[in-house]
Amino acid sequence: MDQQFLTMLSNLLHLQNQLDPTTTLISDPTTPSTTPSSLLTSTSAAPLLFFTIASVLSYISTKSTTTKKRTKPSSPTSPNHFSINAFRALSDERVWRMDPSLRDAQWRSLYGLSYPVFTRIVDKLKPYIALSNLSLPTDYAVAMVLMRLSGGLTAKKVAKRYSLEPYLVSKITNMVTRLLSTKLYPEFIKIPNGRKRLQDNTTAFAEMTALPNICGAIDNTHVKLSSLPEDLANPNIYVNRFGYKSVQLQVVADHSKVFWDVCVKAPGAFDDATHFRDSLLYNRLLSGDIVWEKVVNVKGHPVRPYIVGDWCYPLLSFLLTPFSWNRTGNPAQNSFDEGLMKGRRVVEDAIGLLKGRWRILQDMNVGLNHAPQTIVACCVLHNFCQVAREPEPEMWKEPEESGPVPRVLEAEKSYYYFGESLRQVLADDLYQRLSSR
Repeated sequence: MDQQFLTMLSNLLHLQNQLDPTTTLISDPTTPSTTPSSLLTSTSAAPLLFFTIASVLSYISTKSTTTKKRTKPSSPTSPNHFSINAFRALSDERVWRMDPSLRDAQWRSLYGLSYPVFTRIVDKLKPYIALSNLSLPTDYAVAMVLMRLSGGLTAKKVAKRYSLEPYLVSKITNMVTRLLSTKLYPEFIKIPNGRKRLQDNTTAFAEMTALPNICGAIDNTHVKLSSLPEDLANPNIYVNRFGYKSVQLQVVADHSKVFWDVCVKAPGAFDDATHFRDSLLYNRLLSGDIVWEKVVNVKGHPVRPYIVGDWCYPLLSFLLTPFSWNRTGNPAQNSFDEGLMKGRRVVEDAIGLLKGRWRILQDMNVGLNHAPQTIVACCVLHNFCQVAREPEPEMWKEPEESGPVPRVLEAEKSYYYFGESLRQVLADDLYQRLSSR
């Protein structure tokens, strides 16, 4: 029983004994049975008994109310739930003693990734954030930004949860996404030039498609913009063919759905080929700055590594596309198209995972000037999760591909003719191998 309650009750009984000594006779088991009945009652006992009962009931009522207030769980959306102290309670050494599956499920629901992956990201960002003299702890600030990116939340909503000013949330978001898209980009998004990585890549694609020396798959996706600046000179160039405002993200993915090239340059009204031709990757491939040394021989033709894309991209020696979009070619060409599209599916899945995990990409609610770095930051985080083998979230479903086949530019003609010849050789070789089985 509560010690405070026992002390109060003892004091009340002691007071009663002082005011009415006859009550001791009533409660004393050694009193002789011949005690006069008049001594068993008292004119002062009834009021004091009433006072005692009222005090006890009042105390119990007070304790019950206090206990309910103390045990009432805080709302998951209340500011206290996201305070630094609440975050510390989640992220200190006790979290490592939790069941890993329960712990990581909780972190994924809040921040889009597991606790161990979160700590590795914080460790990599901490040296750079330390230079900014941020008043908030690094892990707390990173968690806040990840919550915004994974939940697709506006700065105002995050500010309300964390009891901060919206401008401060925007400032911290810009800082963290800038660091991810610049300082961590070279480590997590890079062209597969190493012999082992290139070999692993081409081998995995060959098993998937039966086509030799594919080293990546390219695709384009639109990132919807919530708003545009009012003083924008030509806002119509951001309206895409689906009718909403967007900027474009071009990615090249390997067999494990990891991006090895990312480009965010074109507004929504541009087509995929124009975006590709404006990218650094295109110019490096066209100029020969990127040369993959791994060469295989197919029917007497040397085949260097190449990437695959759909019919919205130009056919080039380093980028092969399907013969047709509706299987209207001959049997060899249709077999090639089927294999190529199997390889291309990895980049579709990678984009679906990217937008499924970092939902801010479904409706970008940052300023236009900060949109590119936010998109690239999400791509870096995507690679971090893929390399760490994080469970894949529900994929975002992209709209069906459409658009005309791009025309061949004068500067591309030699690359086009070589690509056309290479594609036919690969198609004939594949069909021959399939027919001989």
